[in-house]
Amino acid sequence: MTITAAPIVKDGLLMVRGRVVLTRVPANVVISPASDGSAFLGATSTSPSSHHVFSLGILEEYKFVCLFIVKIWWMIPRVGKSGSEIPMETQMLLLEVKEESVPGDETTSEPNTGNTFYVLLLPTLDGPFRTSLQGTSSNELQLCLESGDPYVLTSQVFESVFVNSGDNPFELIKDSVKILEKLKGTFSHIETKKIPAHLDWFGWCTWDAFYTEVTPKGIKDGLQSFQEGGCLPKFLIIDDGWQETVNEFHKEGQPLVEGTQFATRLVDIKENSKFKASSSDNSCVDLKEFIEVIKEKYGLKYVYMWHALAGYWGGLSTSSEALKKYNPKIAYPVQSPGNVGNIRDIVVDSLEKYGVGIIDPEKAYDFYNDLHSYLASSGADGVKVDVQNLMETLGSGFGGRVSITRRYQQALDESIARNFKDNNLIACMCHNSDSIYSSKKSATARASEDFMPNEPTFQTLHIASVAFNSLLLGEIVVPDWDMFLSNHSTADFHGAARAIGGCAVYVSDKPGRHDFDILKKLVLPDGSILRARYAGRPTRDCLFQDPVMDGTSLLKIWNVNKLSGVVGVFNCQGAGSWPLKQAATDVTISESTTKPLSGRVSPLDVEFLEEVAGGDWSGDCAVYAFNSGSLSKVSKNESLEVSLGVLKCEIFTISPIKVFNQNLHFAPIGLLEMYNSGGAMEALNCVVDVKGCSIKIKVRGGGRFGAYSSAKPSCCKVDKKEVEFIYNAEDGLLTMELEGECSFKEIEVVY
Repeated sequence: MTITAAPIVKDGLLMVRGRVVLTRVPANVVISPASDGSAFLGATSTSPSSHHVFSLGILEEYKFVCLFIVKIWWMIPRVGKSGSEIPMETQMLLLEVKEESVPGDETTSEPNTGNTFYVLLLPTLDGPFRTSLQGTSSNELQLCLESGDPYVLTSQVFESVFVNSGDNPFELIKDSVKILEKLKGTFSHIETKKIPAHLDWFGWCTWDAFYTEVTPKGIKDGLQSFQEGGCLPKFLIIDDGWQETVNEFHKEGQPLVEGTQFATRLVDIKENSKFKASSSDNSCVDLKEFIEVIKEKYGLKYVYMWHALAGYWGGLSTSSEALKKYNPKIAYPVQSPGNVGNIRDIVVDSLEKYGVGIIDPEKAYDFYNDLHSYLASSGADGVKVDVQNLMETLGSGFGGRVSITRRYQQALDESIARNFKDNNLIACMCHNSDSIYSSKKSATARASEDFMPNEPTFQTLHIASVAFNSLLLGEIVVPDWDMFLSNHSTADFHGAARAIGGCAVYVSDKPGRHDFDILKKLVLPDGSILRARYAGRPTRDCLFQDPVMDGTSLLKIWNVNKLSGVVGVFNCQGAGSWPLKQAATDVTISESTTKPLSGRVSPLDVEFLEEVAGGDWSGDCAVYAFNSGSLSKVSKNESLEVSLGVLKCEIFTISPIKVFNQNLHFAPIGLLEMYNSGGAMEALNCVVDVKGCSIKIKVRGGGRFGAYSSAKPSCCKVDKKEVEFIYNAEDGLLTMELEGECSFKEIEVVY
């Protein structure tokens, strides 16, 4: 747990647990206690302003990982060792502090031991002001403070950066977010939120399949091709392209002016002509009839409809009679220095010129409620709400970026609660802290930029981004790792990541273009998935390494199931480079980085494995490698070597070995043909009597089941019927076939 050791500022030094973290701290920096040994940093100025940049001191020689907004919609990670490497728009900063070694000492490659602790700095929302961190070439760590409204000013802030420390980085982030939840009262921790049920079912999104050209016929064709392959989605996202919109800047017959497409505005809350009887293919009467038909024919449980937070990318049409009751007005985005200081985005740059038809904040709930009640009455079960960070640019005249973001989010939450009883909302493009720390009810949100099927250099970045971003996002929402294509050169890479990410599993395949071999490693025949318990995150020894550009590090992502742990290992090197980071700063992307890389996997990579194992665990584990099919017995302090080529991966199920009847060693692995094998197991118990020992495992799904056993059983039963089994005395692998589909089964192994 987090050690109580309040940060202090003394003699120009910020000290945590007696260690100096920042030097040359200016006199105008103030510190105040928060809770449980944590503190807030703030600062004062001689004059009020809507935008301040304060120096907090000099940061040098500590390894760090940070999360920053690389462009307005999305966060990515960055690792480094000094303040000069911290980008603008940093929203989380985690430092590694070695108590008995020189800061930055790299003489050992052993896992972190008791002499290491971690310091977390979280820029927060301070009243109407949003804060972020950034570094300078002289290693200054700066606090950036902005309201986004020239009329919202201040000369002092006292709760801008939350500072805390702990021995376990994952517990530290979790504890800190929970403390902030109580102190700020503006958002909720994921543990208090209602989790949408769609997360446990396989899905299909129409975006990459059709983009905005989606039609009812295309959707039916896609569902039919899934059905013919024996792997039907149970939730469907009808993405952008179903709404009634107008591009007021495009004259018919004239070529499209680049950028005007983002100023396209909503005309009506109802579906467009493609989803009505007037459509050219006559495939449906209206949206309601269409949803009824596809639910009945294809067994869909959930249909989600896409819309933007402002209604559409360019907001609402101010000339629409149907929408005039929401009092839309044209507003022109104003981007902060952070937005334009990293990567500019064509969407916002275009909207600066053409404007957004912004819903009157007083009418936001009315708009969402009207839209959502109409969709619900049409059979829709939820919504994906996109383009959320746009609000941060529209705060002028509305109390600033924090204020307008919160008003829209509260209106959205209220409408979702009224119209979709199971909190069926996927939030998207909402990585700014304005949104994160205003998230009271929304329980799932996209964790990265879009999956880009036609961008070969984006694939490794995608996996690394979702894992690192989940460090913070995973405490507030269930991170959504986005769709992928099952029929793609990187499908195995992406599929394996989704399997251990604790996230939704959904694809965006074009009709007839599926790889069912990949899908059946993710999806059970009833359409359910084996979802791990937490958000998948980098293992502790990967936190301060660059898995994309340092040329040497494999990315390891850990998670846990009910009875076991899981570690996915991914070679993300040599296939791309981080935005805003030149390859020359680490290694040049070349042939040397595309050769196989080696690393080690250990039971210690799985945090909280002791809780899964129980109090009588000796520390031994059975480790099953999914792709190689190898089973090894290792102690928790031992490790196995893994070697992977670029864009290759391996998944290790790590099952604590139990000792029964004094000398029988046993560990269930799960369904060996599923990426997340251990996700199939629900419970295990043992009965010992005069006849011998009987181990019972409750399992969901069918296929080949495996376990480690130190001895050959006398028989195996499934639902009390004896079945054939195979036992390999060399490695202890016990396997049997589970017939049937997805009902729960009781396996009994008798000795």
